[in-house]
Amino acid sequence: MAVDAGAAVADRISQAGGLLPVSLVRHADGETGLFPHLADRAKPGLIAVLPDGRRFADESLPYHDVVRQWLSASEGSVATHAFLICDHRFIRRYGMGFAKPAPLPLGSYLRSGYLMRGHTLADLAALTGIDPAGLGRTVESYNAGAVSGTDTAFGRGDTRYSRFGGDPDCQPNPCVAPIGNGPYYAIRIVPGSLSTFVGLRTDASANVLREDGTRIDGLYAVGNDMASLANGRYPSGGMTLGAAMTFGYLAAHRLAERGVDAAAAAQLD
Repeated sequence: MAVDAGAAVADRISQAGGLLPVSLVRHADGETGLFPHLADRAKPGLIAVLPDGRRFADESLPYHDVVRQWLSASEGSVATHAFLICDHRFIRRYGMGFAKPAPLPLGSYLRSGYLMRGHTLADLAALTGIDPAGLGRTVESYNAGAVSGTDTAFGRGDTRYSRFGGDPDCQPNPCVAPIGNGPYYAIRIVPGSLSTFVGLRTDASANVLREDGTRIDGLYAVGNDMASLANGRYPSGGMTLGAAMTFGYLAAHRLAERGVDAAAAAQLD
C-alpha cells in the first residue's frame, strides 16, 4: 500500500534479512516446525560442520553472524545444510536443539530422525552423509586445543558475548570442551530467517519518503516495514524490536503534533 502511495523501498543493503540456524522438527501429527538454535551452540563440547566435515565458524557467534559465515563457506556448493555434532555427555547435560537434556528421554527424537546417533564418528558420518575422513580430522583438531580450553581454529570463547552463552562451570573456557567418547549425536540444521531488513525508506521521524527524498505527508513506517536502521547488520538481539519501539515512539509524537495542529487550524477556521 505504501508503494502504491509513492513510497520508495530501500533494497540495496548488506543483508536482506535477519538470519539464524534452525532445525526441522517433525511432529507426531505430521506437521513440521522450526527450532531456532540460540542457546546450544555456545555450550562446551559441540561443533557445527558442513557435509565435508569442516567447521565453518565460531559456533558461539550471534546467530545472524554464524549463518553469514556459514553461507560464505558454502558458496559454490549445492548443499547449504550443516550439522551440529556432540557426544553423549553433552546432550544429556545440555540437550541439543529440540532434544531435551536428562532425565527426559531421547527415543522420540531418534525415531523421528530429528536426532541421529552413531556409536563411532564413522557410524555417525555414514548415517548423516558427512564425509567420514573430514569429520574425523575436524574432531581430532578441535579436541587437540579443547583439552586446554582453546579453539585454535576460530577463537571460540574469546568474547564476552560467547562466554555469556557458555557454561560458567566449564573452565578455563566456558565455550570449549573436548568431544569425548561415543555414542555421538547429530542434528541437521539449515539457514533460517527471523525478519526482513529490506523496507520502506524513512526519515529520522519515521516519515516515509519518496524516491526523490520528499516526505509522503502523514505516512509513517516502523518495525519490519521500515528499512533496517543498521543497513542489514545485526549488532545484537532485539535490533528490530528496539528500532520499532524507538521509531514508533517518534512517529506517535509526530502524529499527535499533527492532530494538535489540525485542531488549532479548525478553531481558526
